[in-house]
Amino acid sequence: MSDPYERSAEYLDILIAESWEPLAPALADVLSRVRAATGSVVDLGAGSGRGVRVICDALPRVPVLAVEPSAAMRAVLLARVHEDDELRKRVTVVPGDCASADWPDGVRAVVALNMIGHLPPGQRRALWSRAARQLAPGGVLVFNLVPPFAPVEVGRVRMARVVVGELEYEGWASARPTGADEITWHMDYGVLRQGRPLDGTSVEYRWWVATEDALAAEVAQAGLVLRRAGDAGLGLCVLERASDPTSRVG
Repeated sequence: MSDPYERSAEYLDILIAESWEPLAPALADVLSRVRAATGSVVDLGAGSGRGVRVICDALPRVPVLAVEPSAAMRAVLLARVHEDDELRKRVTVVPGDCASADWPDGVRAVVALNMIGHLPPGQRRALWSRAARQLAPGGVLVFNLVPPFAPVEVGRVRMARVVVGELEYEGWASARPTGADEITWHMDYGVLRQGRPLDGTSVEYRWWVATEDALAAEVAQAGLVLRRAGDAGLGLCVLERASDPTSRVG
């Protein structure tokens, strides 16, 4: 299977930094309130490891299993973990995805940020069912729901621009409908010096869309309930077992 991140990994970590500024404290707040007192945290689609650092700061001494299917992204992730003494002791980086990676039973939390749209509906439902089976009592699954929520055209827009040294790095995104509940994102990444292009690449990837109501009904079939957390613009969603007598959802 082709890996679009093989070409875009060079750009992604620096271009997503700004989006993590509001997301990091919101995720930390959710994790600090998790009622499960034991178990590790699984970070699915851990990417370059920005979420791993947030998890480790929010939950001191808790082990983290960072799952990332892209070898290119794992290279960035592993470098981030290795350069920090504390992360190196607590974080295990493994190849794989939410279907193939082994998780221990009784996990305290599953974090799945910026990746739910990568899952076709069948794989998404399998994730909900697996979480319902393997979360510790009081454990949660955290993901974010970002627009669009229906298969619509998305006009080309610059998503980020950063300056490193003498060079500018930028990313542009657009999307087109490619199915009843699917879009295809087209991403352009570039490097410029004084406005003149030096290098760049383009990638496409499939993305499955759903509304919050549709997902709430979907997770209910797995015995989970969905609540929102943090600022509404972040789209942060928390899943807990409906059967948990201490559940705060409702």
